[in-house]
Amino acid sequence: MNRADLSKQPHEVSAMFDDVAPRYDLLNDILSLGRTRGWRRVVAEAVGAVPGEKVLDLAAGTGTSSEPYADAGVDVVAADLSLGMLEVGRARRPDIEFVQADATRLPFADASFDAVTISFGLRNIQDFRRALAEMLRVTRPGGRLVICEFSTPTAAPLRTVYTEYLMKALPGIAARAASNPEAYRYLAESIAAWPDQEELAAEILAAGWTGVQYRNLTGGIVAVHRAVRPAADAAAR
Repeated sequence: MNRADLSKQPHEVSAMFDDVAPRYDLLNDILSLGRTRGWRRVVAEAVGAVPGEKVLDLAAGTGTSSEPYADAGVDVVAADLSLGMLEVGRARRPDIEFVQADATRLPFADASFDAVTISFGLRNIQDFRRALAEMLRVTRPGGRLVICEFSTPTAAPLRTVYTEYLMKALPGIAARAASNPEAYRYLAESIAAWPDQEELAAEILAAGWTGVQYRNLTGGIVAVHRAVRPAADAAAR
């Protein structure tokens, strides 16, 4: 198996990420032209976690997205479906708790976390609507959700350039630098097929979250959505 297809069968997606795990973070920096670190900073600011709070970082991969919380003294759980990614993360950051987890069936109790975040992983989940509902379940009333995902550039010229990069340049770069270039072809196709900013905001609302807002980064190539689980009385109503 070289790549997952857009049906996103969990075992195929997991195996694909197992294969690219050793060089995943390096290639992310290369293919994003060094933007990933800035995007992560914005996500951490949007989560706004402080010591004493507990954060679930889904699709955490090797834990690079979890590091800002751990370094700030926040209790963070890095969860991912790929054992290969988790193994790389555990070796690199043994101080972070890594858990294998399917985002559609999270192995955590109700209201376990003050915040849940997922970066560049929601579009790889076969049933992302069910995952949004699971994230709601494990978040305490009043807790936060932050999603960082590739999105739709707001300006037409940038959309054209970006589409050309996704479908032509990105797979070409990956072919020279990646152990499994076909995996990056899938990633490009999954980005192109993903809902835009407003559509994703509507899906988050439909899952039961409230106060949904989003911020475009890099001209809308990436969007950060933030929402809140309703307070207990509102949820009951």
